[in-house]
Amino acid sequence: MGVLEEMKALHSDMIQWRRDLHQIPELNLELPKTVAYVKKQLEEMGITCTTLVNGNAIVAVISGEKGRGKTIGLRADMDALPIPEETGLEFASKNGCMHACGHDGHMAMLLGAAKYFSTHRNQFYGNIKLLFQPGEEYPGGALPMIEEGAMEHPHVDAVMGLHEGIISEEIPVGSIGYRESCMMASMDRFLIKIIGKGCHGAYPQMGVDPILLASQVVIALQGIVSREIKATEPAIISVCRIQGGYCQNIIPDVVELEGTVRATNEISRKFLAERIESIVKNITAAARGSYEIEYDFKYPVVMNDKKFTQDFLQSARKILKEEQIHQMEAPVLGGEDMAYFLQKAPGTFFFLSNPRIYEDGRIYPHHNPKFDVNEDYFVIGAALFVQTALDFLKEGV
Repeated sequence: MGVLEEMKALHSDMIQWRRDLHQIPELNLELPKTVAYVKKQLEEMGITCTTLVNGNAIVAVISGEKGRGKTIGLRADMDALPIPEETGLEFASKNGCMHACGHDGHMAMLLGAAKYFSTHRNQFYGNIKLLFQPGEEYPGGALPMIEEGAMEHPHVDAVMGLHEGIISEEIPVGSIGYRESCMMASMDRFLIKIIGKGCHGAYPQMGVDPILLASQVVIALQGIVSREIKATEPAIISVCRIQGGYCQNIIPDVVELEGTVRATNEISRKFLAERIESIVKNITAAARGSYEIEYDFKYPVVMNDKKFTQDFLQSARKILKEEQIHQMEAPVLGGEDMAYFLQKAPGTFFFLSNPRIYEDGRIYPHHNPKFDVNEDYFVIGAALFVQTALDFLKEGV
């Protein structure tokens, strides 16, 4: 059988793994039940595991029997979101959290690939390194894994991962999306405290109104992207939380603004950070106020390697029809800490379009309490992991 046919034979396993994992969602860098489940499945396949990040990340190596060769890393994230589930699934989570971003499917597809490799070691040189990572949503698990040696012993020569669901609406259902450069934006966070002088709402001249200043800052920040960044270059500044005040007749001392910044290259990323603080500084100074700012540079740009992505496409054409392979016109502005793995080794991150279509025709996006995926397409993601790895490891060193 070919790779796709063999992965179809593992389809029921992948569905069961996904549904089991869907019922035990865990958050951030504390995933004891999830890690225990994944380890159990790998050990039953005869795959030895090690853990990192205080036992919340899994690294496993499957060595080929053809001889020495390169190592390819295959990555899946494992954490969930603090969202009560509303999918109506029989296997829905009941603990107040939810796999609302598809990570349960990512784990299932990588477990499917692992099961294939565990019984086909005679087909490849070198090593498959499985990277099961915590904390993709927050606070980031890829970087601590790398700092603890996940990309070494053996050294990872290339790395790949996927994201399921409907990340990009331009990708038809049952297809994959790719880019040969920037795939996803950087993801940074800011927290701005606008500091004024509280007073009675009837006597604003006796204070410094931080609500007025915060309003001016919100408007001014939108001018950075619309007037200081090229119109053809995707970028976003979103103020997502405004908090301040006590009641209808008190001007407060402080207003907080919190939000996210997205860029598609490092030059713009740094420029946006500098301009945000400059605008806040000057607006508050002009009105006799002051400010404090926390600016967290979180996940870098997800940058695919051109050559590896071209090789991946050759592998993908062995699995998919040409009309199922879509080159995306522009990167998406979501962020992913897969970026850190791609900084350490050339590779690619691709999208699998497999949203659940509800009976009324609706599709719910990621991070929605009704988000769900179509499990029928798990065979595609797993088969692409397998075929790409086999092609990468077809020669020894």
